[in-house]
This record gives sequence, C-alpha cells and structure tokens, in this order.
Amino acid sequence: MIPFNVPPYFGQEDEYVLQAIHNHKICGDGPFTRRCHEQLEQMTGTRKALLTTSGTSALELAAILCDVGAGDEVILPSFTFSSTANAFALRGATLVFADIRPDTMNIDPERIREAITERTKVIVPMHYAGICCDMDAINAMARERGMLVVEDAAQAVDARWKGKAAGALGDIGCYSFHETKNFSMGEGGAALLNDPRFVERAEVVREKGTDRSRFYRGQVDKYTWVDLGSSILQSEINAAYLLCQLENHEQMTAWRMARWNQYHAGLKDLQTAGKLELPAVPDGCEHNAHMYYIKCADITERTALTAFLKGRDIMAVFHYIPLHSAVAGRKYGRFHGEDRYTTRESERLLRLPMYYGLSEEDCTAVLRALHDFYQ
Repeated sequence: MIPFNVPPYFGQEDEYVLQAIHNHKICGDGPFTRRCHEQLEQMTGTRKALLTTSGTSALELAAILCDVGAGDEVILPSFTFSSTANAFALRGATLVFADIRPDTMNIDPERIREAITERTKVIVPMHYAGICCDMDAINAMARERGMLVVEDAAQAVDARWKGKAAGALGDIGCYSFHETKNFSMGEGGAALLNDPRFVERAEVVREKGTDRSRFYRGQVDKYTWVDLGSSILQSEINAAYLLCQLENHEQMTAWRMARWNQYHAGLKDLQTAGKLELPAVPDGCEHNAHMYYIKCADITERTALTAFLKGRDIMAVFHYIPLHSAVAGRKYGRFHGEDRYTTRESERLLRLPMYYGLSEEDCTAVLRALHDFYQ
C-alpha cells in the first residue's frame, strides 16, 4: 500500500519529547515552546509567533484580535476547510464567499474587489497547496479600504511570495501543524503577528483572557482576567515533537520538492495529450510541495481513477466540498457573484500521495498507474 499521507518524523523527536517529560514541564510556554517561537520567527521574519492548539484555534485567535462581530462581513474562498469560516462565524460575522482562480485554486482578487461592501472588515486568503495568493493585490485592496488581512496559511509553512514567507504577508498569519501538514505535532498550529498592536493582546487571549504572560515577565504583581480568551496554549510535549522538524525544515522541504518535481515531470506527457491538468505555480511563488494534485475531466472520471488507483494499492483523495453549498455555509454566509470555477474545479481535483519519506520508487509506481489508467 502506498498511503496518501504519513505523519512527518525526522528522527530526533523522541529525544526532545523525553527531555520535555523529564524537565517536569509539559504544559505550555516552556523551553520547547519558546524555541519553536524563535524558530518560526527566524524562518518567517514575523514580529511574533505563538504556538496554538491547532490551526483552527489560531484562526479563532485572529478573529478575536480583529474584533469581528455581528454586522461585519468577512470575505474568504468557498474552496477551503470549515475552520477558515468557523472562526469568523463564531464571532457573529457574515461570511462572503468569493470565486477562485482555476489555475491555482486560490481566491481571485478581482472577485474579492467585487464582493467588498461598507461592512467588509477582514479578507481571509487561503494559500491552497502551499501556493500563495496574489498578496500584492489583496493587501492593496485592504489598505485602500482600511480592512485587515488574515492569511490562512495552514498549508503554506515554508512557502514564500516574492521572497517573503507565507503567514508574514498580512496582518495575522495562521499555520497548521496537523499530522497531514508538512510539519506536524499531531494537532497544533501557530499565529504569526505581523502588526505590533496585536502582540500583547494575543498573549492575553491565548492565556484564557488573563495577563499571565505579563505576570511571569514581572510586568504586573498579579495576574487576572482582563479580556476575552480561551485555552490556546500548546503543550510542551507537542512543541518538542515539532521543534526537531522546524530545525530541519530545509531538508524536509527539499525531500517533498523532489517528489513534487518527479510527479510534475512524469505527468507532462499526459497534460500535453489533454488527458489531465497539472498544478500551476505563478511567478513570484516559491511553494512548499504541500501536495501534488491533478485535475481529471470531471467528477465521473475522478471517481473511476480513484477506484483504479485503490486497486493498485495507491491511496488518492479529493479535497473540500465547497463551503457555500454546505448546510452551515448557506446558514452563515452567501456566495458573491457567479460560481464559475469553485464547484467545477473542486469536482475534478484529485490529490496524489505526498509526504516526507515518500520514496522515488513509490512515486514511480503512482506515475505508472496513472499512465496505465489513461492509456
């Protein structure tokens, strides 16, 4: 069996986790958490990075920091995971779904522009497959209208846009370290705070709304409840597992890139023959090989191909059902304009096996199976 995903493991995680246990400090904000913060800040150039319990909680933290509430509108793609929407719907905002670009599966800046109203408070681009959205266009719109930009960079750790790290391109960036991501602690995430006005409040929100962090730094003589908040601190054991991977991020990304390039080169002939479509990487993007996907002719062909690959012991999966067509999507939001690409393209997309440790031989087996199917 060639699995779709294997959780990342570099080799030093065991040692770090045992150190965390024997340090008798396994709750949040211990030495491994601080080292993860420093590593993320070094990797991204962001002002402040804070580990969270998930990519979802990082988005929820961002929604609180943006002071989103009833009457506000938030523009986001429909082709994304429910967490992107939940974070802002929980604060009472109306979700405004915008169409995507078919080449990258990312939200189209022109469709964002058309969806802006006097109530728009936040734009939430999601960098699909680690390929960044057109952040120049999105940031320019936000600055022009006084809106905030929260990047859902869950899939884009170690990706870049015009030389700058994904997650450090907007006001707040949100990472995921779920076991399906390039770097993982099982369940986890991080908030990247690129605007200095958010840093101190973010520490309060993630500490159940208390100024506990200031207390430990000796800035106050006691700590108390001062704001809205939740329990968003990640445990030291999870941070210890993640740290090893962050320290070796270049090697891990290089491995994934080698397999991504092998897929891309090995499927060019099928694209030239019009059998399928391959991912596009726009100028300015340095992606992180988070996934490799292909696009079939339609959902019927995708279903047949998925079954064919399973018969060869190869696991391939499709991705999101567009949120605007979901029960909650219809309840908490609306799709602006024409759904020209979101549904059509989502029904054609199929993700191939991709993970750190995927061998060249297994990748070759996947390529052989795809050629057999289309021949």
